[in-house]
This record gives sequence, structure tokens and C-alpha cells, in this order.
Amino acid sequence: MKNLQQSENKKLQHLLSIKGLDKKIIEEIFNDADKFLEKKDIKLDDYTSLNGKTVCNLFFENSTRTQTTFEIAAKRLSANVINLDIATSSQSKGESILDLINNLIAMSVDIFVIRHSEPGIPELIAKNIKSNAHIINAGDGNREHPTQGLLDAFTIREFKKDFSNLKVAIVGDIEHSRVAKSEINVLSTLGTKEIRVIGPKALMPSNINNLNVNVFHTMEEGLKDVDVIMMLRIQKERMSNKTVPSESEYFKSFGLNQERLKIANNDALVLHPGPINRGVEIESEVADGKQSAILNQVKYGIAIRMAVMVMMIHKK
Repeated sequence: MKNLQQSENKKLQHLLSIKGLDKKIIEEIFNDADKFLEKKDIKLDDYTSLNGKTVCNLFFENSTRTQTTFEIAAKRLSANVINLDIATSSQSKGESILDLINNLIAMSVDIFVIRHSEPGIPELIAKNIKSNAHIINAGDGNREHPTQGLLDAFTIREFKKDFSNLKVAIVGDIEHSRVAKSEINVLSTLGTKEIRVIGPKALMPSNINNLNVNVFHTMEEGLKDVDVIMMLRIQKERMSNKTVPSESEYFKSFGLNQERLKIANNDALVLHPGPINRGVEIESEVADGKQSAILNQVKYGIAIRMAVMVMMIHKK
């Protein structure tokens, strides 16, 4: 994966997974995102970095928020953006994904942002295309969502600065969440002191003990003394059976409310990758409260995606 993602001179060719990415590249992405956010040391040329380039959003699985932030990021960099309607494309007529991609490459598409319900599709495409086009994984099955992991870690850095003393708790459906996998990988790479996962046993992956995390099955134990709480959305669309008895029962055991927030450190940061199911994973008072950085995540996501695309095009 590492060689596939990075070119011979160690720069970013594709973004398929956090796993295997050099810490140096992650820090470069963060530093570039900082510039776009603060608008310091930014020249006019930086906002025309993708002028003449074409970015194609290929979302085989709906996600209005992620697709919109990629589109905004690309347009801020002066790229041409194509949002392909998969339902009316030749995909619905049986054309293979690789044929579709190669036809679009022939039309001079430079960056593909791909979201697919099947794990491994972005990597399959990256391995088989015969061009210098770049592939960004915008979520594949329950495998990974690397730009979400990056923007979440960037949000933590903006508020907490140093990862080496942080205790971070990821709460909810670890088994089906691609965000959780990317989150664990990026936090581990950045040297986070302790990563905890909290959730019911039925929603923990079978290999959880190999992921360098501490596992808890109650909020009361898992939230004690943590600095960051990442709440996950219940992944109903990726559940093969009814592993959660009901939304109300789930919230009763694993929802984040004001009382449970008090178990964590007084300045604990609250995050959620969205979309939020209020009253299921988190109550509104917490989601909208002073410790929440949920809207910051959305804002920072645009800067992170800008930084990733600029690195791919210009740092070869």
C-alpha cells in the first residue's frame, strides 16, 4: 500500500489509506491545511494550483456532505469539477469500473475522488490504471475513509496541539465504521498516548486486540480521564443483522449526554464525523455545546482536502 500511495520520490500519488502513510506526509498535509485556513503565506498562485486540472467525484454510495466538501475544495483551487451521476452513467448499463475510469482518463481527468460500498475498490483502480491520474478514497465499505481520519486528527491538533499526552476515546460501531479504522491508524502514526474504543461487544471487530487500542464496553469506564471523545454514527446500512436492539436502548448505554461528558476531563473535546443522529449517539446539548468541535471538523475538512489535492498535483 505504501509504495502504491507514494511515488518514487516519497510524494503522494494516491490517498487510499492512512495505513502506510509516512508521518512526514501527514504533517505536510496539516501544515498546508493550516495555510489555507489562516490565509498566511498564501499567494494567489496557491488558489490557482489546480487551474486547468479536472477533478471527478465518483460516488457509488451517497454522501452529500463529503462530496460537497471535495467539490468546494477543488473549486477553491480553480479546478474543473465533474460530479458524475452514477445512476445515469454507463455503470448502470454494466460497464466495468475500470473501463469507466479509463474512459474518463482519456477525457483528461486528473484526480478521481471515489466512494464505494465495496472495500478495496479505490485500491483496485489505483493498481490497474495506466496513467498518472490520482485516486482519493472517499470511503470504501467498512475499510477506511482517509481524508476523514486526517481532518479529525487535524481538528484535534488545532485544539490540543500535542498528541503525545492525549487520551482519545472512539465510541460506537467500531466494526462497521471506516472512520474508526482511519482514526486509529492516524492517531497511532501521530504518537497518541492512548487510544480507547468504547462500544458493545457485537460492534467490535474480531481483530480489535491487534489494533493497539484499549477496549471498553461501558461509557463509565471508557470515558474516565479522556481528552477527546469521538462519537461514531450507527452504520445501519452496513449492518448485516440487527446487532443493536433499538436506538433508545443504544443511547441509554452508549449515547453521549451531559452527565457522561463530565466523566471525561473538564476540557475534553467532542467530535463526530457526521451526519449526527441526535438522541441516538449524542444529545443535542452536547453536540451544540461549548466542548463540541463538530462544525470545526466540517470547516477543516475543506482545507485538508485542498491540501491533499495540491500535494498530489504539485509535489512530485
